[in-house]
Amino acid sequence: MSIRGKNGEGEEIPLTNFTNSRWPGIVMMPGATGLDAPPFELHADDSPNLDGGIFRDARAVAREIMLPIYLHGIDRRTIRDLKSRLVSSLNPKKGYCVLKFVEGDAVPRYIRCYYKSGMEGSEAEDQAGFTWKKFGIQLTAYDPYFYSDDVQVASWEFGGGEPFLSTSEGFYPLRINAGMVSGSEVIVQNPGDVEAWPRWELTGPIRGFKFTSPTGQSFGVTAPQDGSNTVPGGRTLTVDTRPGFKYLRDDLGANYWPDLDTNPQLWAIPEGESTCTVDIVPGSSTAKVRLVFQPRYEGY
Repeated sequence: MSIRGKNGEGEEIPLTNFTNSRWPGIVMMPGATGLDAPPFELHADDSPNLDGGIFRDARAVAREIMLPIYLHGIDRRTIRDLKSRLVSSLNPKKGYCVLKFVEGDAVPRYIRCYYKSGMEGSEAEDQAGFTWKKFGIQLTAYDPYFYSDDVQVASWEFGGGEPFLSTSEGFYPLRINAGMVSGSEVIVQNPGDVEAWPRWELTGPIRGFKFTSPTGQSFGVTAPQDGSNTVPGGRTLTVDTRPGFKYLRDDLGANYWPDLDTNPQLWAIPEGESTCTVDIVPGSSTAKVRLVFQPRYEGY
């Protein structure tokens, strides 16, 4: 396990691993909390004429994490340096921290969180000494899910290509060419525990497009009546559906939000295997669509 501050770009500080038996070092002690299932907020309706209530829905809320750590130095200077490095990494004004967990399968999981308290310090006999110190670090993860490095990618090509039956040679002998997708249902596998928010990358020329979820939610841009391209050839439009990031911009920075059809729903990919519909109206040559997402997990 390790922690990396400054929006995940700072120094990575190990909390459970030593390359050798020499000090100084930082060790996570037993007693950590908040690392398994996320907390939930339940919503229900009460009836004045019935006992109890009627469940309506639930949502995962911010996760509170506590890490008990032990710092040990070889002298007073090294323990002060350890504290300084850790405090600098945890400072929420410099950005969020990334906690990294690696189990025996060597597959890392990550969660982003902000330092809340615990480094104020105590000089009590059981909390500090000349070359050592104990802290109970309190962190808040506003996104309560863990992420993996396993970014799922799928891509499709639409339009262009050669005709299914050759038009440049005689009908016999029969010549059949490989076709391309023009609009169809596609199967997507999400190995995570919960839904994942995708990023769609559309490379033109594309006149219009529409993406429909397994439950019927959809968003897209209707092809213009004048036959022009919504996404010009050579341009790539990125549709980022992640909460807190949502945008539709191409590689030149052009904003496509105003072009969306009425009542767009930037939907998430459910866990497990699901079928969504990808409808593309390509331009004069081959158009490409790329799907990228990170699976999310309930625990590390």
